[in-house]
Amino acid sequence: MQDELSNTNLEKRTSLGESIAARRTFAIISHPDAGKTTLTEKLLLYGNAIELAGNVRARKNQRSTTSDWMEMERERGISITSTILQFPYQEHIINLLDTPGHQDFSEDTYRTLSAVDSAVMVIDAAKGIEPQTLKLFEVCRKRGIPIFTFVNKMDRPARDPLELLDEIKKVLGMEPIPMNWPIGDGPDFRGVYDRATKGVYVFERTERNERMAPEVFMHLEDVKQNKMLSEERYKHLVESIDLLDEVGVVFDHASVLSEQQTPVFFGSAVTNFGVRLFLDTFVKYAPIPQPYQSDAGVISPDSPEFSGFVFKIQANMNPKHRDSVAFLRICSGRFERGMDLTHAQTGKVIRLLRPYKLFASEREIIDEAFPGDVLGLPNNGEFAIGDTLCSGTPFHFASIPRFQPEHFALLRNTDLGKQKQFAKGLGQLESEGAVQVLYNLNAFKREPILAVVGQLQFDVVQARLKAEYNVPTDLERLNHVLMRWIKGADAAVEKLPNRGEVIIARDSRDKWVALFSSAFFLKHYTEKYPDLKFVEIDAV
Repeated sequence: MQDELSNTNLEKRTSLGESIAARRTFAIISHPDAGKTTLTEKLLLYGNAIELAGNVRARKNQRSTTSDWMEMERERGISITSTILQFPYQEHIINLLDTPGHQDFSEDTYRTLSAVDSAVMVIDAAKGIEPQTLKLFEVCRKRGIPIFTFVNKMDRPARDPLELLDEIKKVLGMEPIPMNWPIGDGPDFRGVYDRATKGVYVFERTERNERMAPEVFMHLEDVKQNKMLSEERYKHLVESIDLLDEVGVVFDHASVLSEQQTPVFFGSAVTNFGVRLFLDTFVKYAPIPQPYQSDAGVISPDSPEFSGFVFKIQANMNPKHRDSVAFLRICSGRFERGMDLTHAQTGKVIRLLRPYKLFASEREIIDEAFPGDVLGLPNNGEFAIGDTLCSGTPFHFASIPRFQPEHFALLRNTDLGKQKQFAKGLGQLESEGAVQVLYNLNAFKREPILAVVGQLQFDVVQARLKAEYNVPTDLERLNHVLMRWIKGADAAVEKLPNRGEVIIARDSRDKWVALFSSAFFLKHYTEKYPDLKFVEIDAV
């Protein structure tokens, strides 16, 4: 009997290990309009997760992208929320976390990056590394996330590939390793030379770029004999390949995982050129689910005890399901539907009976999941960003810090008959991390002050309140530019003057907050009230 139990436990451990090894959980990052959402869509196409690819800037009578589910995203052709997409590919399970490209939503991107094991950085072949790309790269570097680079839009006029590689090395401080090499650019972009197979993949366009691009592989010598390229283009390709070999640009897997190297792939997401080659290599070399730091030490994914943390909350993803969903990154153990888990922040035991597998706005109840997977949990207000769920002795994963808001405004409900919906909607949006809500303690009326990282977030709040809760609002911008949490005794804080240049308020967690109209007043208050601390980051 004891031997049977031992064999059963061994099978479970082996199965857990195999399931972990099959997972690839990553995010795609880029500057706006570099083609991030288009690449996301094409990865789904090549993963057979969708039959036809939409286009980010599709006409109204065409398809919109699978990953952009919010109406405002489809109208503006940008991603402003993070989407979770899971699909199988070559005996692997891909968990793709599509992140907002617009800089005004970088806080949502930061939270998403806390839940991935690697990142794909998309670079516009004509523009190179842009400001938002660099900012997101630095976040990945701080978190120790390996980066794979996809140089996109080779179907348009592009900069010299060697120049782009040199920029990656100088600006990012990583050794770029070209895994393939482009043949031409713009209308002359024919395909890529694959350095691993030492051959050329020639591609053909498809109607509206909705289907996988037909590709023909041939060795370099055959390309010359069949005159697939002009003599001049062939000579230039051979010279480029020889140059890469001469300088010793060699791929090293360990160096990629330690963030010293970044594999670089050239292609065109919109025409599907090079997407399959990239995906094949990525699933081969991207890291499996990694350990996570907690107040109980490092939590290994193969630990038998289940654990995970909430990194995102989103409401009203699907008009058919007017509810809130908490996104939980599984960090260790096997999840089984109906298991009892401890909510570390409250000590409450929760039985998860309706966990979702997610694919954009679609959801499917699942019975089991593994480290690297993302669960969607029905949320009636019991979960918050940063919460930990575990099956063993309770512990807490490292907290997720909030970004410092830079824009502030009073929000007014213009339909007083809908005050209840106004309060509910605003509370939901704050729980998602889309906005921070403050209340001026000395104001004549209790009107919420919205604090956001980017100005476009104001538009999102108003649009969602109108679309999802039927609440019209007005916005009045404030001239304050800095926010600090106040640490100190309540009696000392209450003595602070509340003037035009400084607003003393409380946030939704009842913590003291100060809004300053300039850095001068922040410095003035810091020096005048030494018993109080004005801190920039307050962990969730």
